Amino acid sequence: MSAQFEADRERIERRLDEICDNYLSELPAEVEAAVQYGLKSPGKRVRPLLLLFAYRAAGGGEDASQLACAPEVIHAYSLVHDDLPCMDDDDMRRGRPTVHKVHGSRTAMLAGITMIPLAAKVVRESTKSMGLSQETRTKLLGTLLDAGGARGMIGGQVRDLDGEGLSLSLEQREGIHSAKTGALILASVMMGGIAANADVARMAALERYGRAIGLAFQIMDDVLDVTSTTSALGKTTGRDVALGKSTYPALLGVDGARKRAETLIGEGVASLEKQKLLTQELSQVANFMLTRTS
Repeated sequence: MSAQFEADRERIERRLDEICDNYLSELPAEVEAAVQYGLKSPGKRVRPLLLLFAYRAAGGGEDASQLACAPEVIHAYSLVHDDLPCMDDDDMRRGRPTVHKVHGSRTAMLAGITMIPLAAKVVRESTKSMGLSQETRTKLLGTLLDAGGARGMIGGQVRDLDGEGLSLSLEQREGIHSAKTGALILASVMMGGIAANADVARMAALERYGRAIGLAFQIMDDVLDVTSTTSALGKTTGRDVALGKSTYPALLGVDGARKRAETLIGEGVASLEKQKLLTQELSQVANFMLTRTS
């Protein structure tokens, strides 16, 4: 990755620290600690970086790093709840014990719920400082919350849990993960375009890119679940098979799954090229989806 890429990631980390310092002090101590543990767990920060890079590619000139943290807050909440015993029941996340293993299931549940209004507050405060219009601010918040709701993460998670032990088709699997995983990745890209006031054609190109890399991300996640190790991946491998999920490697084979991800990435990148939106940063993220090992 480029030096600028790493500098942006460090900026996101500082912003997450500021969010924890400025917005959590009124919470009960145990909930505050759990939120900080979940939000600041080591991560790739793909979603905030995508928002930031899309914003710049579409011509945005303000500092959007605080706004970029909003989808990361929603993502962190989803991981906390996804790992709970009543959901996927996982003990490891990003190379360390999951939130409920450290703070207990009750506190982990409360911490996850707390992150939803926290993300909304981050959008509100950051868009004020960026001087965005009320219409744009409303659209940004709606895009984020819609991605985390019934048509996005929550709906996808319900369908994923219901599909355990069933033989799902490729179309059904892609439908689940376009919501469960892809919706928030797509929302991050779209929020960058919205904040930069991109025109209709550019928004359409960003949408195609966001949908493509969101699905490719999940496909490669399934591949890593069967080809990587727990220590390398930072979470328990083999969980999909243990839970009886219809994975992309099971449906297409490992090589077939990788080829599907490559095709999606190619389509997404091509859509940006047509609108002269493809930057080195967005190209790097697309390549990362295919080459990541954790």
